[in-house]
Amino acid sequence: MEKPLIIITGPTATGKTDFSIKLAEEIGGEVISADSMQVYKGLDIGTDKVSKEIREKIPHHLIDVITPDKPFSVADFVKLSDQAIEEIRKKNKYPIVVGGTGFYIKALLYGIPQTPPSDKKLREQLLSQPTEKLYEKLLKIDPEYAQKIGRNDKKRIVRALEVYEITGKPITSFKPFSSTPRYEFLGYFLYRNRDELYKRIENRVDSQIERGLIEETKWLLQFGKDTTAFQALGYKEILEYLEGKRPLEEAVQLLKKRTKQFAKRQFTWFKKEPKFKWINMSQIPEDKIMKLIKQHLKLYEGKNERKNHT
Repeated sequence: MEKPLIIITGPTATGKTDFSIKLAEEIGGEVISADSMQVYKGLDIGTDKVSKEIREKIPHHLIDVITPDKPFSVADFVKLSDQAIEEIRKKNKYPIVVGGTGFYIKALLYGIPQTPPSDKKLREQLLSQPTEKLYEKLLKIDPEYAQKIGRNDKKRIVRALEVYEITGKPITSFKPFSSTPRYEFLGYFLYRNRDELYKRIENRVDSQIERGLIEETKWLLQFGKDTTAFQALGYKEILEYLEGKRPLEEAVQLLKKRTKQFAKRQFTWFKKEPKFKWINMSQIPEDKIMKLIKQHLKLYEGKNERKNHT
């Protein structure tokens, strides 16, 4: 009997990474990162990657896949995740998908919407324009999608405009995700009370600065300011400081503010996912959450066993 996927998601700074490591140890699992920026080598502090020591104990997939100057798409994510799931299941372990990139998780579970292929020349022309200008254009074409992705996600803004230029249709008009999951899964959205979450976000940003986010941003600059990796929270704000556009304190405050806005968007995204169980980590202790997931696994496996015998 194939092991189901376990999806652990939720807003940034909730504590889902630490929890998933404990879960993997408890049940015998390996982790697949569903973070669109952890695929890039060298972006360790800004994306809060799990340490190499922990990765030696609990294998993690889709971390440090490519250098920051290389493109990485949702199709790449699905393909590599499919391979990782197969590999993990062959070891009779649970694949635990962990991260907050909702679009990646949805594509893994329900397939990728069928949009036209990219046009290199058009994409380059769009990328050369300021993000704000592109976003204003997208707001007129597809306001619902524009509000969903936010004004700082240049990668998705460019893709939406590219699709519109090629087809004359907004990206949301294309065949949506399938209603049938590609995998059997148990999905959990872990969150915390707003005050506690915001405090954790502020503490994490302070910790990133202390651990060397400024130096990491300087290192990233060698790949060019237009690289996708500069769309990750942290790097673009610190870049403004390095370029003398704002003082460090102001850049740090802006990063905290944008991270809180990103967390809000993560809440909004998963509200539309009825198959995910929402668990408040401010109210329910980790050991109880662990126990609950184990019960769900037992029920799932018992049900499948009965199905196989009939």
